[in-house]
Amino acid sequence: MNPPPTPLHNPNRLFPTAREEAKVANAPTSVPQTEHPAYALAFQDTDFLLRDDLRPVRFQLELLKAELALGEAGIDSMFVFYGSARIPAPEEAQGVMDAAKTPEAVAIAERLVAKSHYYNVARELAALVSCKDASGDNRCFTVCSGGGPSIMEAANRGAADVGAPSVGLNIVLPFEQVPNPYVTPGLSFQFHYFALRKMHFLMRAKAVAVFPGGFGTFDEMFELLTLVQTGKVAALPILLYGRDFWGRVVNFEALADEGVIARSDLKLFHIVETAEEGWAIVKAHYGL
Repeated sequence: MNPPPTPLHNPNRLFPTAREEAKVANAPTSVPQTEHPAYALAFQDTDFLLRDDLRPVRFQLELLKAELALGEAGIDSMFVFYGSARIPAPEEAQGVMDAAKTPEAVAIAERLVAKSHYYNVARELAALVSCKDASGDNRCFTVCSGGGPSIMEAANRGAADVGAPSVGLNIVLPFEQVPNPYVTPGLSFQFHYFALRKMHFLMRAKAVAVFPGGFGTFDEMFELLTLVQTGKVAALPILLYGRDFWGRVVNFEALADEGVIARSDLKLFHIVETAEEGWAIVKAHYGL
């Protein structure tokens, strides 16, 4: 009489977990059929998951992985920081100037260095918004950045300054990008799809600070303004840091004058300079 089979799973479950099934499926049994890639479990078959046909599944996985992790961490109110990866921290400013070897490069370096104080502004703002509420039990917001250097690093660093966790949403780029060292390791995510990364920036966003930046910063900012303008998301504080910068690179008044946006759309954002100025706007919006 054969002994009863050894149970594969927790007796409180009707079916074994995927992890338990995978352990059994991966037990070494070398025959031609098991050696062929076709025999691998679908969710463990990398070649299968990376097929063009599986793009919708990869979309779902990128959305779900960070969604579950953020939910399990109890994060539901994020203060999102956008900004350039090229603006140096003040202590790096001299190195940027020293590396400039042509008149054009020197002029660009001078403009970047002139914006280096925004590193400290972002860091200070992140520390302010990571404060705890009156009960002392809950943080006002969880800082979220793109996880990279410069303004993004400053945001995560400001949260770390006050012992607060922070989120980093990195994106795969043609050149190496390592998460900055101030992102909470369990809240550091990497994305392939910009669209899914954008969703995670905004799904829990309660306020957004936009520092001087390039194409990526403009992309995120104008999409957010469009979402608020069209009622796709509720109005929230949108802080644009740098009056000189935004006044030079975007003529918002001209857009209204040309009739391509409404005059009232100019009220969707606030142009500010200091951490305290931005924080006061957010506190007033939420009655903190």
